[in-house]
Amino acid sequence: MNILADENLESEIVTALRLAGHSVSDIKEIRPGVDDPEVLSIANRTDAILLTNDKDFGELVYRDRLFSTGIILLRFGKLEIAERADLPIAALEEHSSKLVGAFTVISPTGVRIRH
Repeated sequence: MNILADENLESEIVTALRLAGHSVSDIKEIRPGVDDPEVLSIANRTDAILLTNDKDFGELVYRDRLFSTGIILLRFGKLEIAERADLPIAALEEHSSKLVGAFTVISPTGVRIRH
């Protein structure tokens, strides 16, 4: 599974995902400063799941009805960075077959997947 990390995602999470064997492109490395609709478009063109901290992508998908190959929204609050990296890695391992085309929210209390 390809993953595109939004520019608001901490580099420690990107690094941890890569070390765990995931294929992660970082928008900061390929197109810094691009707006949210273009980030979503890049994820779609590269057949990647978008990993973000930005709730605006929910509006783009549900209100504006833009297509998405899948979005994972991280809602961590004040968790330490090590915990922030562990949660998406665990969720990807446990739920990878359900994430394509879904809007997924990962929080300290669990994983919600909506198709």
